[in-house]
Amino acid sequence: MDTEDEFLIGPPHRELLDQVLDKWSLSVLNELCERPCRFNELRRAIPQVTQKSLTATLRRLERNGVIEREVVSTRPVAVRYRITPLGKTLRPPIDVLLMWASENMPAVARAREAFDTREEAGR
Repeated sequence: MDTEDEFLIGPPHRELLDQVLDKWSLSVLNELCERPCRFNELRRAIPQVTQKSLTATLRRLERNGVIEREVVSTRPVAVRYRITPLGKTLRPPIDVLLMWASENMPAVARAREAFDTREEAGR
């Protein structure tokens, strides 16, 4: 585990972070923080995601206890997803990361441009 002097990311941490901070998970969590959604509502809200990727993302998030799946007794039977209390605790650290990204995008863009220029000159 990490201490004040060092920051270690072990395999269990890496796996969890990969699963809850990937591209589609962040989009799903963003939607579910606002309200519970059915599968097709999520598909419409995130039009770039494929059905297969959305299904896999929802299963990973459910397995990690971040969202829950509720079967609704309607005809036809529907499934609704909602964020769990554990999932709600992700919002503050994600907001901090997004703020960091917003504040630092100009510096990142400059660094990328400088890197690309050096790479092209080295060819």
